[in-house]
Amino acid sequence: MKSPLAVSTNTVASGPETNGRSDAGPFSLVGETAVVTGGGTGLGLGIARAFVAAGAQVVLVGRRAEILSQSAADLGENATWEVHDVTLHEEHGELVQRIVDRVGSPTILVNNAGIHLKKLAVEMSAAEFAEVLQTNLIGAFSMSQAVLPGMIQRGRGNVLFVASMASLIGLPKVSAYSAAKAGIVGLVRSLAAEASPGGVRVNAIAPGWIESDMLRSSMSGDPEREAKVIARTPLNRFGAPDDVGLAATFLCSMAAKFITGVVLPVDGGASIGF
Repeated sequence: MKSPLAVSTNTVASGPETNGRSDAGPFSLVGETAVVTGGGTGLGLGIARAFVAAGAQVVLVGRRAEILSQSAADLGENATWEVHDVTLHEEHGELVQRIVDRVGSPTILVNNAGIHLKKLAVEMSAAEFAEVLQTNLIGAFSMSQAVLPGMIQRGRGNVLFVASMASLIGLPKVSAYSAAKAGIVGLVRSLAAEASPGGVRVNAIAPGWIESDMLRSSMSGDPEREAKVIARTPLNRFGAPDDVGLAATFLCSMAAKFITGVVLPVDGGASIGF
């Protein structure tokens, strides 16, 4: 176990968490290489955009080359991309090696890739249930396995999971998704207990209802549902992708250097609303 770093209240010490960047601000990601799964669209792209703005080199990972290519081009020279399916567990090592060869060793992993299934539990097959877990939970676990040894060897790193309101509250017709996202909460705590002594912090964000094509599609033609969501959200609005991106930047930055094993709701208060 590494010795604690002595940090005064007025200065930021150089060490594993700073990567020797004593002149960088506490919210800077300069010098970091971040891998974002499901990074071509939605929340993943929002997180990637915030990381690039904070100075990180970002690698977008997903299954659709055309979307990844366009998103990386939009983000600029600090972004690149790799086609990869997180359910192909045996290929994660090859992905990490390609990233190391192209841009350097990953210092941040964001486990964002996921699929959704809206169906009553009594109508869902075991195969459908398992498919959601394979992508959302087991894929995130095995991606973490692929990067953690290198991070621990170097004595620094961040693994960030994207959980959900379904991790925290009961929602109908999403039993498989809820099980996967609740599993992430337990996984975050266990991995944090294992990896943090090696200098790797493990945390999660639980987004609320965030503006996206998927959200608008789910709300289309259902004004009562939209009103219900807004009514239980104390900030009285849907979130924006950058709300999640900025929270992710904080958790992966020096500003959160003493935070590990937490699940941070970014939900406008929905998880405590009535």
